[in-house]
Order: sequence, then C-alpha cells, then structure tokens
Amino acid sequence: MSLADSDRELVVSELDREPTRAEAALFENLWSEHCAYRSSRPLLSAFDSEGDQVVIGPGDDAAVVALPDSGDGDGTSDTYITMGIESHNHPSYVDPFDGAATGVGGIVRDTLSMGAYPIALADSLYFGEFDDDHSKYLFEGVVEGISHYGNCIGVPTVAGSVDFHPKYEGNPLVNVACVGLTNEERLVTAEAQEPGNELVLVGNATGRDGLGGASFASEDLAEDAETEDRPAVQVGDPYAEKLLIEANEALVDENLIESARDLGAAGLGGASSEMVAKADLGAQIELDRVHQREPNMNAMEILLAESQERMCYEVEPDNVDRVREIAEKFDLGCSVIGEVTDGNYVCTFEGETVVDVDAYFLGEGAPMNDLPTEEPAEPETDLPDADLESAFDAVVASPNTASKRWVYRQYDHEVGVRTSVGPGDDAAIIAVREAEQGLAISSGAAPNWTDVAPYEGARAVALENATNIAAKGATPLAAVDCLNGGNPEKDDVYGGFTGIVDGLAEMCETLSTPVVGGNVSLYNDSVAGPIPPTPTLAMVGAKDGYDAPPLSVETDGKLVLVGDLGLEAGDVRLGGSEYLAQFDGSDRFPKLPDDPTSLVETLAAVADDDTTLAVHDISHGGLAVSLAEMVTDDAGLEVSLPGDDPAGELFHEQPGRALIQTESVEAVREAFDGVAPVVELGSATDDGQLTIDVGDRTIETDASEISERRATIERELE
Repeated sequence: MSLADSDRELVVSELDREPTRAEAALFENLWSEHCAYRSSRPLLSAFDSEGDQVVIGPGDDAAVVALPDSGDGDGTSDTYITMGIESHNHPSYVDPFDGAATGVGGIVRDTLSMGAYPIALADSLYFGEFDDDHSKYLFEGVVEGISHYGNCIGVPTVAGSVDFHPKYEGNPLVNVACVGLTNEERLVTAEAQEPGNELVLVGNATGRDGLGGASFASEDLAEDAETEDRPAVQVGDPYAEKLLIEANEALVDENLIESARDLGAAGLGGASSEMVAKADLGAQIELDRVHQREPNMNAMEILLAESQERMCYEVEPDNVDRVREIAEKFDLGCSVIGEVTDGNYVCTFEGETVVDVDAYFLGEGAPMNDLPTEEPAEPETDLPDADLESAFDAVVASPNTASKRWVYRQYDHEVGVRTSVGPGDDAAIIAVREAEQGLAISSGAAPNWTDVAPYEGARAVALENATNIAAKGATPLAAVDCLNGGNPEKDDVYGGFTGIVDGLAEMCETLSTPVVGGNVSLYNDSVAGPIPPTPTLAMVGAKDGYDAPPLSVETDGKLVLVGDLGLEAGDVRLGGSEYLAQFDGSDRFPKLPDDPTSLVETLAAVADDDTTLAVHDISHGGLAVSLAEMVTDDAGLEVSLPGDDPAGELFHEQPGRALIQTESVEAVREAFDGVAPVVELGSATDDGQLTIDVGDRTIETDASEISERRATIERELE
C-alpha cells in the first residue's frame, strides 16, 4: 500500500508534517475510490433521495424507510425497514467462495448497525460467458459462498438475478442487498453522540486477513490477482455472524447502544473514524486493547485488517459492563478500545501515538476527481436473418433467460417464515406482519441493455424492476443502487458510467421512487477489458396483505398483453436483446413508455383485482421467453401475433410491458384506457401446450420441452 504523491502532499499540508506509516495507510484506504467515491460522488447528486417515507437516506450504513399505513396507504406507519447494498467484486474473483460469503456478512452487519434485524437478502451476479470453464468456476464458487453464509445465519435469500456477458470474463460482479426490520424506538445510527462515551469492539478477534481491502477494490484487476491479492480477501465465519446478530438484537432491546458501525472497508480505522467524523468529534483509541487472534500484529495491521464479524459500538460508561456480559453470553470477544472525544482522531500503540489527525479531514478530505467523458456512439442496425423456430429455441435456452433454479434452490428462502412469494417469480414478497404489509423485492440490472445504451438502458433497468414489483400487486416504495463501472480514467468508460447514473436517477425520479442509498464500485477492469456499465437496482414495493397473482397461467381465461407490441410506425428496436446477443446483430435500444408511472400504478391495481388470474412482466428474451415461462404441465397457451415482423414481435425487450391472464378482458382495457395499449393474444388451455401463431408461421412446444430447454445451467453444472 502506498499513498499517491498528490494525496501525500495534501496530507502533509494539512498535518504540517509527514504522516506516520499508520496514518499514510489510513489515508490511502479511506481516500480510495471504494471509500471516498472520488470519481462518482460528483455525479450522485442526480439522485432524488427524499420522500415522506424516507427516515434516513444516503450516508449511513443502511437507509431507513417507513412502511405505509395499512388500509388506504395514506401516510406512513411506525414500522421501518432498512435497505442496503454492497459489492464484493474483486474479492469474488480472487476467492469466489470467501469473497461472496463475506459480501453477505458485510451487508448484514450494515443492517445490524441501524438497530435492525435482517429479514431478506437479494443477490445480483454477473459472470463471463457461461460456456467458459473459468466463468463456471467463479459462478459455482460465488453461489456456494452466498448460500453457505446466508443459510448459516438464517437470513433468506429471496430475490436477485444472474447474467452472463463476455465483458465480465476477467472481472465478475457480486452485488448483495439486505432488507432489515426495525422501528423508531430501536433505531440506531452511525453518528457518535457524546464525548466521554466508550468505544467497544464486539465480535471476532482481529487477524491479518483483508489487509488493504479498500485500496485493492479501487484498482484494476491484474493478471496475477488470483494469487497475489489473496491476502486482501476476508475470511468469513457465519456462525460467529449469527451470534453477532442475536447479540446485537439483545443490545438494542436493552437500549445499550448510542451509535454503531460495522467493521468493513478499512477495518477498525474506517469504522471508528467515520463514526466520530459524522458528529465532528474525535476519539482516543488504544490499539493494544483490541482482542487479536494473531501474534505480533503492528498498529497498521490492527487498524486496517478487515477481519469479519466485528462491530464497533458507542456505549455510555455505565452500560459497558452489561455490554460485556451480553457479548460473553454469545461467546463473542469484547474490548473497550477507547472513548469518544471532542478533539482529534488519535490512536496509540505500545505507548506511542501512531495516528493523530482530524477525523473529518480523514473521512471527507479526499479531493474529488473531475474527469472527462465520452458519450457512446449509437449502434448501427444490423439484424440477423435467423430461422424463427431456431431463434426461439436459442433464446429460451440461453443461460441469461434460462431457469435460475440451480442457483436459488441452494438458498434457504423460507427461513424466518416470512416468505410469501419466493425466488423464480418476477419479485419476491416478504410478509411484514408488524405492519400488515407485503414487501415486494426485485433486484437486478441488464448488461446487454446498458452495454448498448447506458442512459436508456439504465432507465429501462429502473422501469423493469418497478414492473416486476407491480406484477405482484405492489407499488414502488424506495430503492438502493450498486453502480458498477470500469476504470473511470478512460473517457469512454466514464461516459458510460455517467450515462447509467443519469438514466437510473431520471427514471427513479419519474416513478417517485427515492434512491435512498447505495454503493459504487469502479476500476472493474482486467486484462479482458472493462465491464459493461452495470447499474444494479434493488427496489422494494409495498402492498396490503401478502398474497399476489402467480406467474403461471391457470387452465381457463384470456391472455392479454399490456404495452406495445413494437409495431407502431414500423419502429421495432431489438437493441440490447438476447436475440441479437445469440445471433451477433446490433440495433438501437427500444423506446420506453411515455407515462411509466401510470403504467406501473395501473398494473399494480389490476394485479390485485379479483378477475386477474396471472401476471408476468416481459423483459429479457422478450415475449417469447415470457410466454414460455407461463405455461405448466397442466395449463398451456394458444396465442396469435400479427406477424408483420415476427422476430421483432417475439424478441424485442422493451420494458414496461406485462402479460395478464384475466377473466375479463374488458376490465383490463378499461383500467389501462389512456395509459397503455391492451392487445388480446389468446386463451389458456388445459393441455400444457404452447402454440404461437406468428403470421403464417407456428411455433409449437409444450411445458416439458420448455423445462428441458430452460434447464441449461443444471445440465452443465450437475
């Protein structure tokens, strides 16, 4: 680790002396892109983070949002949820199991630090092409790490996404979101409260794992990263995390915590300095007091190690003994490491002062980058001439659109007995009985979309997540984002990243969905090149009750499409589609609906109507994949399309569309009058067959054949 020359000059000017070795390492990590957002912070003001439901917005370990009142939904309840999202991209390349597992552990501890109990996880994963052996190795290891950690701590993984794209070959992405549950009385923040309060470290002992993790996450991955950077990857212990979850709950129950911060990026130095900096306070910390699991650790190692399953609490002196008793009850280490002061952030080791800096300067003093951008060129139209039946088979069987059952069946998505709708549907639903509300959760991005059109693709990602939630009868409440990009020092890469920020912000504001927190991960470059700009969005929505229409059709009822078939003015756009990815074509990205807010609100209302039998959004793979996903062994579909442009009708991926099986087509038409077109496609059958008439062509298959085609991942990995 080394502090950049320009940063060192700034530090020397502020301190009026050379920094100590420990100080230089602290600045190097806390001023890294991963912690200070030096290239992205100037862009993040584009997001609207305010709303009556927002209790705590960006800047804390997790955001806090009030659920609506049950019943008419007018006003907010006293039941709060927390929302957070984190990336563990570079660690998951170097060590897929531990990198992904500790990503889960970190976002769960962010939830704990707000006084909340974790109730749901969502993971969005991105890898190189599926037929590449190294991509499969990373994929298997990451899924195993997430399932192991989440299952052991008893938090259900209920939603997420998996995408494969050649540009992730040298740099996969692992983005994990967590939702927690709390209320006003239990709420804790990361802002220190009072000089004289003690700082108490609770959890696992500190070792040397994860040293320099923040700075490692702020660099391009080198060719030898899998071996050279392994010491920067943390090693998790989910059983200790489970004990920490329960201990934290006990501490919150007894009102023993004044403020809290989990030990993540930059370890103890990051957590403790950020706590006091938020209140413009300081701290006096004796590093010798930190309970350690390795001998002869030096000051810098104790400060910066990112050993997992640790929390830093601010505790009133009279409550320290009780905190220690609770830690001992759960077999957790406990060290009183110092106190909050009204001076500098000071750390001593073996009687020597090794850090003495202004906490605010340490946390907020990093200079922001002013980088040039280059807007991506609009792609030319080069459409393949593929056989329709072969194209249907290829798109339905693509790893991007195929069943992800191999992934989510490894996750315990029912632990906690709150899961009403689990993974594999458009959105999950968690029962928040405390507020008599169902909480819909959708998470993901679309690298094919944002690679072709960063701005419009990111707008589409936001609309797609909102449509997923509306398909379950819920309306969007809030969102958090994980903005992943390549090396921002490259004009075209930073241009693409700027596009996804602006596009996501614009559509979320249009949908009146505040973006209440998030994470930025840049320098996702490797010898294989930069990743596609990837705006993972985790969105939640609320609804009265916990029931929702299924994705699969019943044996009787009409099927309608809400939205545009893509035929108006002959302007079918296939850009970003799986169809073009399969057959090496290019095109402009589809137009988005003119009034997405009314569309989402109306879809949510229709989904909850008694005459609605099933709802499924149309997105990746277009109408072809959505139809294939709706049939079962017991219920099929007979549909007919105009056929003027068969490939366009079947495979274009304009978001903001949905398929609705209904007992009353007229009721659906009336609901969407003036909002979106409603096209009657056909009827359900009782034979499990899928028949699609497209002009003078017919595609015929059945549920068992579709299941076999869509089992692409299982076939390859089992």
